[in-house]
Amino acid sequence: MQDVIGIDVSKSTLDAYCSTRGEFRQFANAAGGLASLFRWASSSGGFIVFEASGAYHRDLERMLTRRGLTFAKVNPRQARRFAEAMGRVAKTDRLDAEMLARMGSALQLKPTQTRSETLADLRELLVFRRGLIKDRTAARTRLKTARQAMLRRLLTQRVGQVERQLARVDAAMKAIVASNPDLADRLEILVSIPGISTTSAMALLADMPELGALSGKQAAALAGLAPISRQSGQWQGHERIQGGSHSVRQALFMPTLCAIQHNHAVRSKFEELVRAGKPRKVAVTAVMRKLVVLANALIRDGRKWAPEPT
Repeated sequence: MQDVIGIDVSKSTLDAYCSTRGEFRQFANAAGGLASLFRWASSSGGFIVFEASGAYHRDLERMLTRRGLTFAKVNPRQARRFAEAMGRVAKTDRLDAEMLARMGSALQLKPTQTRSETLADLRELLVFRRGLIKDRTAARTRLKTARQAMLRRLLTQRVGQVERQLARVDAAMKAIVASNPDLADRLEILVSIPGISTTSAMALLADMPELGALSGKQAAALAGLAPISRQSGQWQGHERIQGGSHSVRQALFMPTLCAIQHNHAVRSKFEELVRAGKPRKVAVTAVMRKLVVLANALIRDGRKWAPEPT
């Protein structure tokens, strides 16, 4: 029986539990601690389960990828619901590590597809870029209501600083993609789709590297754009989207609005849904799903978008 190791990730520590040995260990979430964790985990060839925890799990994920250890990165909400289903309401780092190991064994979790170092770097830049966009929006909002000359001057300087940093980040992202032939080809395919800008295409590359290796339904589900049925007995609720990648949906929203305005086929689909009585928000979501399925198909086939023959 293969060992399953649950790891609870925090800012300073990594609490680990091995299911078959019933052994707890704690390591520092730093270079030395990661090296010790690797030696301990690789001695049993264990399958590792940990939660996606923002910035704190990235070094762990990179180390596991480099060292060739298989792992499953799970949604924290899914992990918490599993613990509650097992009757565990207490929450400590040791208990969380144990429950992650039990979750990996009980659900027979599939390994997470690893990202290359190039994609990891691209995604880190993308996350930083999103933070800059929020900073710029906040500074511009404050500038509209600021009355003191000093505050207006500082806010204007802050907006200018963010603009310069955005330009540097965008240039770095373009350089990363240009240096990788596969990413460059994927980018060309994505930007050929009407409505998808270079920035949106890079977001799709970083947040959804599986594009091109999925079925249409799998691509929609991974993006959180597949309708989920709600039915119990004679009751039939409205279908709705759930789960998936929020960042992918965010990256697709503006391209979808642009495509509705400028792409005849997309606009016809949108108007057809609205005429059928669908709320405009539901129609927009359907078009977003159409875009991600199209992007997946084009990358899979290695071809650029072309208008349908009339």
